[in-house]
Amino acid sequence: MSEKKVMLSGNRVSGRLHIGHYFGVLKNYVELQTKYQSYFFIANWHGLTDRHDTSSMKEHSIEMLRDWLAVGIDPEIATVFVQSHVKEHAELALLLGMITPLGWLYRCPTFKDKVKDITEKDSVNFGLLGYPVLMTSDILVYRAHYVPVGEDQLAHLEISREIARRFNSFYGNIFPEPEAVLTKTSKLMGLDNRKMSKSYDNCIYLSDDMDTVKSKIMPMVTDPARIKRTDPGNPEICNVYSYHKAFEQPESILKEIFEGCTNAGIGCVDCKKILLKKMEEFFIPIHEKRKTLSDDYIRQVAEAGSVKARIRADETMRLVNEKMNLII
Repeated sequence: MSEKKVMLSGNRVSGRLHIGHYFGVLKNYVELQTKYQSYFFIANWHGLTDRHDTSSMKEHSIEMLRDWLAVGIDPEIATVFVQSHVKEHAELALLLGMITPLGWLYRCPTFKDKVKDITEKDSVNFGLLGYPVLMTSDILVYRAHYVPVGEDQLAHLEISREIARRFNSFYGNIFPEPEAVLTKTSKLMGLDNRKMSKSYDNCIYLSDDMDTVKSKIMPMVTDPARIKRTDPGNPEICNVYSYHKAFEQPESILKEIFEGCTNAGIGCVDCKKILLKKMEEFFIPIHEKRKTLSDDYIRQVAEAGSVKARIRADETMRLVNEKMNLII
């Protein structure tokens, strides 16, 4: 049996995870982890490019790992670790930075978008500009074949492919050019029908208990044209209906809700109660699992994963240093 191809993905540390993270990223991790030799990491170094206050970094990293394990990422199957625990990421980033033209970095879409939002000139730091180099190092240090991304992220992956090609042309083939695994993403909007974001305070977090979930779902805005209970509605423009689909209601229930809404057979409160019952099926196992995951256990998982990750990363760096004649 041939060895599985390597897949890698990481998430920046930015606070509690919400259901948008689950349907956009974590659900795919769980489904893909057995198909590939999978590496999933907490990208805490990447989180430093736009923040200086690191007082919550440790807590948020532990909570992120707790959510990962609670939704079904299995550290016995996938290698789960923390970026800063594997120093080879930084070593390879240094070397890749020596061959990466500045022009490639200045035209990076992420850099352009971030700079637009920065008002203080001195806040545009080297780490922000060099973000794609570190990202490329994250991928190449494991000689990863695949990176799960949405279609909107393909441009971000292309620079990693360019850097891999450039290194291979200078020093000989070491790195596969990482390919995208286009993932099905269910783009779930926030409770107010804007982008789900902590800054908008419109999220349902994976750690929210059911009383909190209910308190957030019941006031959700539905079809604005449906003012009275007897008014027919349009499920296709109703945020609550999109949640029904995201949480994979059975087709029979979706049909019942669609028809009941369009002919005013059911009210919005009834619709939300049906949704909450389905959401409870989703949340209860996650909450029960989270209770079993102590901070000490999370640290053990992170350290064990980092040990495994360092084995492959160290192997890569030995190849790189030999090819670059850095070993005498």
